[in-house]
Amino acid sequence: DAKKLVRSPSGLRMVPEHRAARSPFGLDEPPWVPDKECPRCMQCDTKFDFITRKHHCRRCGKCFCDKCCSKKVPLPRMCFVDPVRQCAECALVSQKETEFYDKQLKVLMNGATFFVTLGTSDKSELMVCRLSNNQRYLVLDGDSHYEIEIIQISTVQILTEGFTPGGGNTRAVGMILQYKVPGSDEVMQMKFTAGEDFTCNKKLSAAWLAAMHKATKLLYESRDQ
Repeated sequence: DAKKLVRSPSGLRMVPEHRAARSPFGLDEPPWVPDKECPRCMQCDTKFDFITRKHHCRRCGKCFCDKCCSKKVPLPRMCFVDPVRQCAECALVSQKETEFYDKQLKVLMNGATFFVTLGTSDKSELMVCRLSNNQRYLVLDGDSHYEIEIIQISTVQILTEGFTPGGGNTRAVGMILQYKVPGSDEVMQMKFTAGEDFTCNKKLSAAWLAAMHKATKLLYESRDQ
């Protein structure tokens, strides 16, 4: 998908030429709180004057003094080219998301192998599951081929094993995915199960499922914005 460089009050952004091509994990830039509505820092209540200047957090749009909004942190969910100024609370959230973009997103794009069961069928098919490079589709390849648009996914349930009443460790072994069929109200379900045979790397499958769980959280946050 073609992209273009745009400048906003918050900084330079590399965004898709067409809004329909944007990542489903992306966030829109927030409107800035007007200067006239924030005579004081919205964190420490310091009064703004000639010496104490106001700054807007690029993630939440609120108004802060330099001390409360001094960090410049990458914000890939808004497609910023360079790190941008954020308040302490937003900077912490953005720093946690950096791991997803630096590591887990690559895991999803590289893919993993699962036995996939469609609907209520009692038959499963060995398929390689991966996230498309534009982050918009979940692609499944085996004897069959499916492409599920990420924005059509309604629920994701991660399946685990190893839980004990005493609080033992668990690991992800599969997931149940529900998604809407475009153009209808029909909801389809797929079950993904990590294979037991030598063709399936269970460690890789577990890492892929953990990344999918994080991706789902970001997807829900994008919808709620």
